[in-house]
Amino acid sequence: MTVATLTHDDDAQLDRYGYRQQFVRSLRHFESFAVAFSFISITTGIFTTFAFVLGTGGPRGIWTWPIVIVGQTLVALVYGALAARVPLSGYSYQWASRLANVHVGWWLGWMSFAFLSIVTVSVDYGLVQVAFQPLIGEAYTPTSAALETLVVLALQAALIIASTRATTRVNNAAVATEVIGIVGLTVLLIVVAAIRSLGHWSNLGSTGIVSPVGYYGWLGPFMLATLLGAYTIVGFESASNLAEETFEPHKTVPRAMVRAVVVSGVVGMAFLIALVYAINDIPAVSHSAAPVALIVQDVLGGFVQKIFLIFVCVSIFACGMVIMVTNGRLIWSMSRDRRLPGYQLWRQVPRATGGPTWATILAAVLGAAITLVLRTHTSALITLFTASTIMPALLYASTVVMYIFTARRHRAIAGHFSLGRWEIPVIAGALIWLAYELIILIGPHEFRDAQYYVLGALGVGLLVYIGQWILEPGAMRVEEGAHGAEALSDTAAPSTGGPTAG
Repeated sequence: MTVATLTHDDDAQLDRYGYRQQFVRSLRHFESFAVAFSFISITTGIFTTFAFVLGTGGPRGIWTWPIVIVGQTLVALVYGALAARVPLSGYSYQWASRLANVHVGWWLGWMSFAFLSIVTVSVDYGLVQVAFQPLIGEAYTPTSAALETLVVLALQAALIIASTRATTRVNNAAVATEVIGIVGLTVLLIVVAAIRSLGHWSNLGSTGIVSPVGYYGWLGPFMLATLLGAYTIVGFESASNLAEETFEPHKTVPRAMVRAVVVSGVVGMAFLIALVYAINDIPAVSHSAAPVALIVQDVLGGFVQKIFLIFVCVSIFACGMVIMVTNGRLIWSMSRDRRLPGYQLWRQVPRATGGPTWATILAAVLGAAITLVLRTHTSALITLFTASTIMPALLYASTVVMYIFTARRHRAIAGHFSLGRWEIPVIAGALIWLAYELIILIGPHEFRDAQYYVLGALGVGLLVYIGQWILEPGAMRVEEGAHGAEALSDTAAPSTGGPTAG
């Protein structure tokens, strides 16, 4: 089958939903995987949250990581089944709009929008605070971090608008750099720490500066340490938000999401073990604002630390860029259906080879506004990454529940990814994990500021929702280009195997 034929078939599938092709399909298996992997970005997550874990659960807290990987893999499988059935930009918004109704879709779209807006700032702010400023030897202040974050946001937006191909190439290079760098650093830390007698395997069971009393108790240190993985292993669904720019998205996207979670889990766990093993002074590292950089410096020296920080900056920059790409596509997807204020501007696509210009600018401006609001808060990063964990947890739980009540009614299309006979255990496992995660994120008083952001975002969403009903009642009642039901069931055939992709 030629590229031209593949593209025609993919575009014909898009026509069924009442849309026309507006982007060039340029993403294949590796590019789709790279988008999901870069959004997850184990470098970003571990660099940003390792200090929190050491202060909350001690070195032993890294063993919450496998729990998160198993749980998020189950969620990714459910998302893969949805992405195969509705291969459209806008992911949860489009899935719910067509499988449930416009209103459920709109709210899942808004939750995704709120999450992506805050996590863009979280990642870029983390880039500045824990990587860029230590790299150049600059002392952290909230104002300097905010100003430098604004520059990063502007650079990412400019690259996205200029060229999707260029954005993809930068991201592919960043992913390759991240995997090679993390694996290489893992080996170096273990070998050099062993040679220099700096490593301690006993660290893997240590609670560090955290009291062991009640460690495994209800909402105790061990449960709170789950935030390490819960913050990191999110965003795999970003691959599905570029479905309209992907070849054979019904096969490519589900595989990309699941592979990204599994690879991130394995590589990340190895890196965490190496980091904890290489800690020579647990109290000193635990009280550091950038403990990963300090460990690397102690074991490998300042020169290697600088090299490491350079590739960390590249990886985190790519992560923030992919998040902005995802948010821009979501804004564009909702605006295409006239379901956001100012949709006339946000849905414009001046060039098929670039990102949606005004939607991307809106994503960047919102990130800048959040950055400026938080510029005087010294604890801004903790608030940001906690909010960036609560929002996707709510979104994942809502989407899985939506799948239970709607998607299971539709038969899987032959040759498309499906859960098959594993559907019930996968859904049950995903729900158990998400309930556990939400308890951790909603219960502790330490996360109140982040919870207020989430409530505020939902409150703003209610105002926008009411406004859209007043201004665009037709769009809020009617499925835009409503061929969704036919597209879901056309040529459908029952699937009897396990999770498959044709």
